[in-house]
Amino acid sequence: MESYSYILDIALILISTKLCGLISRRCQMPQVVGALFAGLILGPAVLNIVHETEFLTQLAEIGVILLMFFAGLETDISELKHSGKASLVTAILGIIVPLVGGFLVAMYFNRQGIMIFGDSSSVFLQNIFIGTILTATSVSITVETLKEMGKLNSKVGNTILGAAIIDDILGIIALTIVISFSDPNVNIAEVLMKIFLFFIFAAISCGIFYIIFKNWLDKDAKHKRRYVIAVFAFCLFLSYISETYFGVADITGAFIAGLTLSPLSKKYYIEEKLDTVSYAFLAPIFFASIGLKVVLPNMSVVVLLFAVVLTMVAVISKVIGCGLGCKLFKYTNKESLQVGIGMVSRGEVALIVANKGFSAGLINTTVLAPILIVVIATTILSPILLKMSYTYKTKWEKSELNSIDLNMGAIKDTEF
Repeated sequence: MESYSYILDIALILISTKLCGLISRRCQMPQVVGALFAGLILGPAVLNIVHETEFLTQLAEIGVILLMFFAGLETDISELKHSGKASLVTAILGIIVPLVGGFLVAMYFNRQGIMIFGDSSSVFLQNIFIGTILTATSVSITVETLKEMGKLNSKVGNTILGAAIIDDILGIIALTIVISFSDPNVNIAEVLMKIFLFFIFAAISCGIFYIIFKNWLDKDAKHKRRYVIAVFAFCLFLSYISETYFGVADITGAFIAGLTLSPLSKKYYIEEKLDTVSYAFLAPIFFASIGLKVVLPNMSVVVLLFAVVLTMVAVISKVIGCGLGCKLFKYTNKESLQVGIGMVSRGEVALIVANKGFSAGLINTTVLAPILIVVIATTILSPILLKMSYTYKTKWEKSELNSIDLNMGAIKDTEF
């Protein structure tokens, strides 16, 4: 009977994520927040009913791949080009500021008599690695939140997506450099070359696929399900190649696959068919899986304080770094804040980075719990703060709206 337990796990995840999502929407919050809490409640942190398994992890990975494919499919390429420089600067500052912030926090706590982060590497490398964890950005939840609000294909949405892609590449480079100092087997030049070659491979393969697929579509005006299968297969293929052979995150490959097909007129049919699979099955499992990862052991006051301070720095540093990058390109204060908040979520990316550092001996199990708190806190806070940033109106905006209402009232009075 144990071999069929995954069926019950999936059923519980689907029901709980939907129920918590509806409650979340009632509370004027994005439904993804409810899905995250569902995983937290079902997992080891609360009820301990559902546990993370290899099968659920694999399904969750396909779920996030599909989410990022949709993000690319819905992206306006012309708008993305327009925000290209802003995305680059935003990503760079969004890495530098959290890196420095995380390093300073770690430098204060990682001392004899307070906390010991690790034994097999230098204290300086351990502190730098904590900063490296904070540079991570997971926009899958931000994407779903923006999509839910109808703001994904916007100036802010495209800037976040562009910055997230660059952030992912720079984060891989930073992680590689830090680990290389503790592991002599890692070759930095080789990793950089692989990243460069991936984008060449992606440009060629996507170009060929686009030409072949577009010609195939043009020959038949009907909508056929075979188009959806071909597109999904290409998305998975590019995701696999990017992760396995080039060391670039699979979600980057998925986003590029979606971006390639975004100019097609039939993309809405493709999205509609794939969205059913994502919404009803894969996406809930992905969002719940983040909550399932959280295991909170008994923590001392110092460790708990470290977790709280690190979480605060994780949020503030991304908002300041990314927001400053936007301000340099004449974004409004509100737009800069929205981009900064959109980059706050660390999600599974930070967990992957932390796991790499743990394997390399840069951190120990004592540090893992605070990192998990940072991940779950930023993942929950990001969509909540993002929605608040869109619904909140400044005094100037309120005065403008009031003046418009007064003018409209005057017009109506004149007409009567």
